[in-house]
Amino acid sequence: MDSRTVMVLWMLLSSSTGIKLDGNGYVDVTIAISSRVPQDNTLIDKIKDMVTKGSIHLHQALDKKVFFKEATILVPPHWNSKEFTKARTESYEKANIRIDNANPAYGDEPYTLQYGECGAEALFIHFTPDFLRDDTLTKTYGSRGKVLVHEWAHLRWGVYDEYSETNPFYQSNGRIEATRCSKNIKGQFYDESLQPCHIDPQTLLPTKGCKFFPNKYQNTDSSIMFFPSLDSVSTFCRENEHNYEAQNLQNKKCGKATRTVIFEDSVDKDALRSLKPLLSSPPAPTFKVVQRKHRVVCLVLDVSGSMTGSRILRQQQAATHFLQTIIEDQASVGIVTFSSDALTLSPLTTIDSESTREKLIKLLPKVADGGTYICKGLNLGLQVLEKDNGDVIGDEIIFLTDGEASDDINTCVTAAIECGAIIHTIALGDKADKALREMADKTGGKFITASDDILSNQLLNGFSSLTITTGDQTKDPVQIDSEGIKTSDWFNGTILVDQTIGTKTSFIITYETSLPDISIQSPSGSTYKQVQMRHDEAAKTVTLKVPGTAQHGDWKYSIQTTISQSVTVTATSQAAQAEVPPIVVKARMNQQLSDGTKPLIVFAEVSQNYRPVINAKVWATLESESGFPQELQLLDNGAGADAFQNDGIYSRYFTKFENGRSSLKVRVKNQDGQARFIVPKRGGAPYVPGYVVNGVVELNPPKPQVSEEPLEVGSFTRTATGESFEVVFTGSTPPNFPPNRITDLSAEIQEDSVLLSWTAPGEDLDQGTAKSYEIRWSYDLQMLQENFSNAHAVNTSAVSPLEAGSVEQHSFNLSFTIQNGTTIFFAVQSEDKENTKSETSNIAQASKILPDPTPSAISNPGLNLTVLVISLCVVAMVVVAVIIWSVRRRQRLLSNSLI
Repeated sequence: MDSRTVMVLWMLLSSSTGIKLDGNGYVDVTIAISSRVPQDNTLIDKIKDMVTKGSIHLHQALDKKVFFKEATILVPPHWNSKEFTKARTESYEKANIRIDNANPAYGDEPYTLQYGECGAEALFIHFTPDFLRDDTLTKTYGSRGKVLVHEWAHLRWGVYDEYSETNPFYQSNGRIEATRCSKNIKGQFYDESLQPCHIDPQTLLPTKGCKFFPNKYQNTDSSIMFFPSLDSVSTFCRENEHNYEAQNLQNKKCGKATRTVIFEDSVDKDALRSLKPLLSSPPAPTFKVVQRKHRVVCLVLDVSGSMTGSRILRQQQAATHFLQTIIEDQASVGIVTFSSDALTLSPLTTIDSESTREKLIKLLPKVADGGTYICKGLNLGLQVLEKDNGDVIGDEIIFLTDGEASDDINTCVTAAIECGAIIHTIALGDKADKALREMADKTGGKFITASDDILSNQLLNGFSSLTITTGDQTKDPVQIDSEGIKTSDWFNGTILVDQTIGTKTSFIITYETSLPDISIQSPSGSTYKQVQMRHDEAAKTVTLKVPGTAQHGDWKYSIQTTISQSVTVTATSQAAQAEVPPIVVKARMNQQLSDGTKPLIVFAEVSQNYRPVINAKVWATLESESGFPQELQLLDNGAGADAFQNDGIYSRYFTKFENGRSSLKVRVKNQDGQARFIVPKRGGAPYVPGYVVNGVVELNPPKPQVSEEPLEVGSFTRTATGESFEVVFTGSTPPNFPPNRITDLSAEIQEDSVLLSWTAPGEDLDQGTAKSYEIRWSYDLQMLQENFSNAHAVNTSAVSPLEAGSVEQHSFNLSFTIQNGTTIFFAVQSEDKENTKSETSNIAQASKILPDPTPSAISNPGLNLTVLVISLCVVAMVVVAVIIWSVRRRQRLLSNSLI
């Protein structure tokens, strides 16, 4: 590895856009308001108040070590005020906290989109405008500042919730316990009618509808990840008080105390251990309120000698597609080329008509010659951007090159990074300068690579991904499909326009040498011939823009060429209805830059207005600079790299990576009718049904119901291009990864045997087949977790691991009689052919419980039969029903007292 590569690697690993710790204070926190939210300047004040109070809670929660120092609030383009300054590199897509309309699964409940491994940063926190405005919700969820800290722990430190809606109770030493941390939190169990809960005779756990009502006043200060609404709760669960038995996500995903994860596994672990506590209260956060109006973009295109031939043509085709289809109306676009010198082909021009787009397309460069003077092109591009208002703040450069710089790039890159513009960079081929990633990473831009394989269509797909969303997905283009073939005959196929898209639908066909014969047929049978399409002979592209809203269904294309050449077809569209967002796909890697020591994970999120789309077929294509593509089927099975089953996040480990840069493309299909919309809820700020005050239950407003019925999804296809990633090995050879950690182990005692189930890991993470399993058990959960090899072994000689992703289910005889009431804990390790062992699985527990023919109610100590009902519900019928119920109950209690 040369010294320059080492320096770039160090710079990228140590500094990029995103949250940072500046001393004890968090800076570069971006809070973005969706353009779907009508203007309401009071939201800005509410956000400031939440962050300011959250900073105090955060300071207290982590030994007075950290606080919120600076935050930027990005408001939508349509909001009007002279007080908003111009956004720099902030964008809605990369914001840490989003203010948007409700997710159907959560309503106004705050949550964090989190699907990484324990300790990994999450994507964003979602607050609704009503959560910020409606003060009655603070009684249900807690103060906004403390809820922010709860969600911040998900976002920044990758911890999970300590409560569980699916397993709210468990048995511990013959006692029924609420799933919580710490166990020092006291409370009582009541059913929906506020009667003591009954026991299910089969499970000996409370029946459905039983809820845990915490005491309003507690003698413990933890934990924020359980109930941040409790006044006494101010910190995170410590190792010495962590409840390992609780069947919550924190134990399943991390297996250790929240505080331990924060200080040992999170992105801030080193800083938190070295930081000294502040001696005084932290200063109040400072805020900037910024806004991004219409896009201002300059294309800076390489026309050096190495671009001669197919490269200059592909650049022309991709830029044509961007100008014709991707860039929004009313945006301003300029064009600059560079080789031995730089030239302005077009100053900033407002996209106000189709003819304007055509004029810009005709100016695109067609010939190439000379050296690769990157700084000349970059500096001229910035000068073009300055012409509209004297600065480049918030403007964008799309910078494409295929070679290493002929000039000293250090003379311009640092200044470009600091100028306030967003710089998207596209590396064509394997010789493009390493500084391209640095510029994109440090300015909030996207980094795209494209190989010389024409059929992959990477360059055109990369330009398609260069959008800046404002939160309203009905305004964003979606790529339906992108295909390529080399043929001397027919190229036939189908493009599916589904129910959620249809406006601004376009088909772009590129060819290599000679114009083929092209026809496109609509679902109703109407045929569009070549004379009805736009043909750009210089760019060798043919485009059909479907007028109005494209008919839903299969659009069939037929392309015939008489000579052998490469032909590609790409289809894009937008939402069919202004109020219905389309199905969208977002592709990403867990690491944009890797030294190869940690596993790479591919993610694809498939959703529609936050609703996950499950049961789709999802494939990722990862192509290295050398042009070697690899395909992976991504899974949503909750095993291996996939954090949660059926959450619409499809994942897979990528183990066969090469040294250098690689591109990422994802294709999603639902053509067999299996996909479904679902409204799953996982995590979020915990809803508290009420509190116990001196033996009296004070009810909170009822939680709004959300529909959990899955909805059918019609047939659809999508493709998406993720940012490219780079691997720079620190060693001489790639690492040997062990089998992935099993995260879904479950256990069930049947008579005197135990049935264990899990998803099979692979030889390398979730690829291939492991060599063997080691299964152990113990009566002591913590001993099993901390000293796996010292626990009792299960005979696994008859078990041969199945291929990764398969369901393993095996029954074992433990050679002793299991007594009623016994609880046993189990764990598994896997081993590969190199004798490398996986991490210990999640701990599964099983209890032998014989049915109780006379189930009883749970006894709540100190139960006061007087129930105080407080309802703040704004729905009149609910208020009346609660009052009538309370009066009748009081009358019954009074009658009983007179007997």
